[in-house]
Amino acid sequence: MENTTLKRSLGLWAIVMLGLGYMTPTIVFDTFGIVSDETNGVVPLAYLAALVVMLFTAISYGKMVSVFPSAGSAYTYTRETMSPHLGFLVGWSALLDYILLPMVNALIIRIYMVSVFPTVPAWIWVVVYVAIVTALNAWSMGKTSSLNALLVIFEVVLIGAFIVLAFVQLSKGMGQGTILTAQPLFHSNVHLGAVLTGATVVCFSFIGFDAVTMYAEEAIDQRIMPKAIMLTVFIGGAIFFICSYFAQALFPDVSGFKVTDDTLPEIGLYVGGTIFKLIFLSGAFAATVASGLASHASVSRLLYVMGRNGVLPKKTFGYVHPKFRTPVFNVILVGVVSLLAIAPSLELISSFINFGALIAFTFVNLSVIAYFIFKQKRYKTVKDIFSYLIMPILGAGLTGILWYNLQADALIGGLVWVGVGIIYMLFQTKFFTIKIADLSLDEAERTSSL
Repeated sequence: MENTTLKRSLGLWAIVMLGLGYMTPTIVFDTFGIVSDETNGVVPLAYLAALVVMLFTAISYGKMVSVFPSAGSAYTYTRETMSPHLGFLVGWSALLDYILLPMVNALIIRIYMVSVFPTVPAWIWVVVYVAIVTALNAWSMGKTSSLNALLVIFEVVLIGAFIVLAFVQLSKGMGQGTILTAQPLFHSNVHLGAVLTGATVVCFSFIGFDAVTMYAEEAIDQRIMPKAIMLTVFIGGAIFFICSYFAQALFPDVSGFKVTDDTLPEIGLYVGGTIFKLIFLSGAFAATVASGLASHASVSRLLYVMGRNGVLPKKTFGYVHPKFRTPVFNVILVGVVSLLAIAPSLELISSFINFGALIAFTFVNLSVIAYFIFKQKRYKTVKDIFSYLIMPILGAGLTGILWYNLQADALIGGLVWVGVGIIYMLFQTKFFTIKIADLSLDEAERTSSL
């Protein structure tokens, strides 16, 4: 059983679909009111700024996944290029992002279902949803991927319907009254600080392109991983930009919304009427389930690699079921954590997610420099200096701008989580008197091959 490995069953588009499912394209409509108010009505500009930051980091992810085709993502890259201790802390920080997102999806499902069936106890919806998602992830990555792809296609079709209806409403004089307008991108009240703050908020929407690296050991051909990362970023970014452009053209400010914290239902109502509102809500439901499937799968893979490497108890976290070829114990653990969505608020959970993501983004960029410049000595040509030094420095620097604009409660909560990780690491290493368990990369690669 120790030699049982993850099953290589995912092609390029299956991985891209998992990334898009994780990103939840319809989230652009949920957060539109918040970001529009924050940016003074230039939501697409905030998405464009966030996309630029994400592209630099995506390129770094592509470089590192080619060198280290392991499911551990930022944890593995930092561990192999810098140190096992630092790698553990990066992995631990990323867990805050990865392990909370499945809970966020369960919580959103609870909110949706309670709004439709107010007399049914909220906890029932959480338990049923978590049980289904956990069972699918434990059973088969292939089945999880197939269902996720169907759900993503459904929500993309609905986004297409929104764009068509937006064309119609704009031509009738709604909002800006024209399809071609610069107002969603620039006007006299635009301030750089507000745009960057908005970009910090919407970078949450891009979380998912990095998560596709968790499927590196389940890709049919690991060489497709860099392409999968870039496709996920570009396609997701294009959807966010186009949708926010039309939404901003239709709604130049938030004065027309009754509820600005989640504007998706009202956008659907104003653009297509009551019937389209209900259909649009069904798309949001599908998007949330797709994100739940993908995020649940991703965090179980991170826990698996940390368990396989011995920094978490190997017998439990490093276990792969011999028949299902999935890290079944980790999948169940994530399901148990997701049940906590019965009680807390969405704001309480989601405020901490960006912290873990930004930690991962920062250290992936630094890992490129550590590996190619310091270990491989790739600094003798202009091309190498640009690719392995300047590009990741720009990626880390742009991520630093998002760090600067991170909400205080997210920073404080994230630092508390890191503190817990440091205490655990001190306990694990007996105050650094013994090494953190160290599985060589070569062995990891051998055990991942089929």
